[in-house]
Formats: sequence, C-alpha cells, structure tokens
Amino acid sequence: MRTIDRTVFSRRALLAAPASTALAVPAVAQAGFPDRPIRLLIPWPAGASADIFLRAVADQAGRRLGQPVIPENRPGASGTLGAAALKDARPDGYTIAQFFSGVHRAMLTAERPTYDSLGDFTFIVQLSGSVHGICVHADSPWKTLAELFDAARASPGRLTYGTLGATSVQHMTMLDLAQRAGVEFTHVPYRGGGELTTALLSRQVDMIADASGWAPIVAEGRFRLLVTWGSSRMPRFPDVPTLRESGFDVVVDSPYGIAGPKGMDPSVVSRLHDAFREALDEPSTRQVMERFNMPRLYLDTAAFAASQPDAKAAERAGLARAGLLPAGR
Repeated sequence: MRTIDRTVFSRRALLAAPASTALAVPAVAQAGFPDRPIRLLIPWPAGASADIFLRAVADQAGRRLGQPVIPENRPGASGTLGAAALKDARPDGYTIAQFFSGVHRAMLTAERPTYDSLGDFTFIVQLSGSVHGICVHADSPWKTLAELFDAARASPGRLTYGTLGATSVQHMTMLDLAQRAGVEFTHVPYRGGGELTTALLSRQVDMIADASGWAPIVAEGRFRLLVTWGSSRMPRFPDVPTLRESGFDVVVDSPYGIAGPKGMDPSVVSRLHDAFREALDEPSTRQVMERFNMPRLYLDTAAFAASQPDAKAAERAGLARAGLLPAGR
C-alpha cells in the first residue's frame, strides 16, 4: 500500500498558491476526518449472517475512528442496493457500503446498468467471506448430496430450492451444480435469510442454498446440512463434506469488503482501512466469525482493488456458462 503524504498546508499558503494547486484542497478539508457519524450500507436484511458480522466490525471500527459507524440496511436486488447507492453519494468517506462480487454480476445482467462496477467505486478493504451450503429439513429423506441429486434425476424439475434471488451467488452455484450433474431443479427466490429459513421450516421448498445463517438451526437439529461450498470442512460441522469431496470441483467463499464512491481522498481511505483492519481481529468480531464459520479474507486497499477485474471476469464466465449473459457483455 503506498505511503500517504499527510503534509498540512496553512490557509495563507493555500490562498497564495496558484490555481494548479487547487486539487490539494479536498485533502486538507479532510484533515479532521471523521468529525461526524459514518453510514455503512448493508445490502441484506437485519439478522442475516453478513449483517451481524458487518454490525460487529462497524462497532469496533467506530471505536477506533472516534465516531460511530451506523449500519443502515438496504435489502433487495440480490444484495446490490448498497453499492448502487454509492454512485450518487459524496466521496467524503461518510457513506460506505459492503462490496462483493454480486455487484459485478448485477451490472453484467442489467438491461441498462446504472453503474460501472470497476470505475464507480473506491475499494477500501476486503474483510471476510461467507461459507455457503445446502440444507434440507431434518425430516427429509435425503441424508447425502448424492441422494438428493438421485431424487432430482428421477423427477426432473420437481424438487425446489430457495435462494436470495435470481443471479445471486447461491442461484448461480446451484445452476452450475445442476448443469454438472445433469439434473433439473426449480428455483424459488426469496428476499432474505429469514424468509429462506421460514420457507424450509414450513416445507415450502425442498432445500435452501444460503450462507451460514443456517448454522444455529443445523446445530439445533432442525435442518440437515448436506454439503458446504468452501475449500475445507467447517470446524463446527466436521462430518459434512465439501463440494470437492462430493465430486464437484467447485469452491465458493464469496469474499467481500468495504467500498465507497469513486474519488475518495487517499488519506480518508487509509483511515477507514486501518480502522476496519484492526476491527477485524477484535475478539468480539472473531466471535461472530466463529459463530458463522466466516473466513478471514483480509486484503489491503491496493490488493482489494487489484482483485476486482478478475472477480468481474469470473462472474462474466459464470453467467456465460449458465446462458444468462446478455449479448454484448
């Protein structure tokens, strides 16, 4: 990460400077950052696993910044409303949002994209990711992923699965798995993890594909976890295999971090980065990560920004495989 020049100019020097130095003014204006609360847009319903994590890390970041980081839920549109709101926000550091690969996916599939997923944001820090899996009701007849897929093969399209919406990472992965296995499921979209949980508990769907918000319910014995999507087994459920162990060369860890509008002052980015990086390793944050088996996927500002072109390319490839990439994208 490059060194930030923190030189402070006097007001007299600024007034005497030529017009060509005017670009230095915004940096000077941010010298006291932050001097008021910061909004963190969370694009998920309250109570979702990512929401709980982001609230924990925001609380700790606010303690380091000397101003509260106030979570604001913006659920809907497969988790992209937070990032979409950044496009019209002032790049002063007081409005930030969770950023994840679904922001690229939404832009690629939109008929008229409202933002450029690479050019309209300032990438601040990558923090964590989500452990996903497929759950069925504890009373269901399927004990393994193989049994579930055998049932789907015997009755094409009859079995239903819930996700957080069309082209969500859960939906895209289920399409990929079905294509690889030569089976057909029926997709049922929901607006959040709470709705997914209710749908499976009430048997509205045969299975759900979601991040680890299901973990406490699996531990209680009301859901059965058939498979996880990470690179290794979850310590909390060591008997549950990964997709790779189940015959699918697929790993999904869904890394995400914090971004702001484009054009943010580097000194403000540095201040936010440092606060969130330190907050990531606070015991209270680690407790939430352990509860939901969230990995530590920290990247600094430069590395987080550098990873985004590849992330966008991967999303484009996945959409093309599923036949969901519009012509010309």
